[in-house]
Amino acid sequence: MKKTLLLSGLLLALTASMALAASPGGGINFAWGAGCWPENPVNLKTFACTSNTLSGAIMTGSFAPSIDQPDFVGIEVVVDLQSSSASLPNWWQFFNAGSCRATALSTSADFTAAPQISCVDPYLGLAAGGIAAYQTTTTAPPVPNGLPNAARLKVAYALADPSGLSMATEYYGFKATMNGTKSTGTGACAGCLTAVCIVLNEIKSAGNAGSVARNTTPMANTALGWQARDAVYCAATPTHNATWGQVKSLYR
Repeated sequence: MKKTLLLSGLLLALTASMALAASPGGGINFAWGAGCWPENPVNLKTFACTSNTLSGAIMTGSFAPSIDQPDFVGIEVVVDLQSSSASLPNWWQFFNAGSCRATALSTSADFTAAPQISCVDPYLGLAAGGIAAYQTTTTAPPVPNGLPNAARLKVAYALADPSGLSMATEYYGFKATMNGTKSTGTGACAGCLTAVCIVLNEIKSAGNAGSVARNTTPMANTALGWQARDAVYCAATPTHNATWGQVKSLYR
């Protein structure tokens, strides 16, 4: 109970600090794998869906803050996804009570086992947080764009003691992991083979004194493909500005 109250207090403080002021700029990267994009430049994940065991379905988001933050205390993350089907498949219904795969998606800010070659761990295993919301057309509030085949994942992590960030450095932000439960067999959730585009739109990093870096600019890659790399505007080379603009326009 004490841990829950501490986490709630940290996330409330983070949200309050972010309301004070936002700085545009900063950069973000997104990759499949346990490392950040410079360490593991993979933007496509495929799965045969013939097993309920899924390995390596880890999405790692990283960021370079647009300002130096000597008193960094946490992040808020926005990830948007859209399927190539008319409606979001049951296989992609996560987190919310009663959803087909409610426990199949988890997040973490523990990068103690990450490569730490090109990106730096700002948390040292001390961050608290997790999934704040998984919005679809059936949740309250619903997914902002209102599309039946879309969802928005919101994640938040906070530190009890501030850490220093430099705008010249790329940091690990979060990782989201999917497991393969209910992919096949009795009780399987339909839609595992459906192509989906997953886009990291923003990582806000906050300082304890109220500074906020709203990190939205793609550094190398911000769009991941599931089953097909070109699913819903996920192009073969998602670093192209035109492709990013198409994806981003879906969620603004």
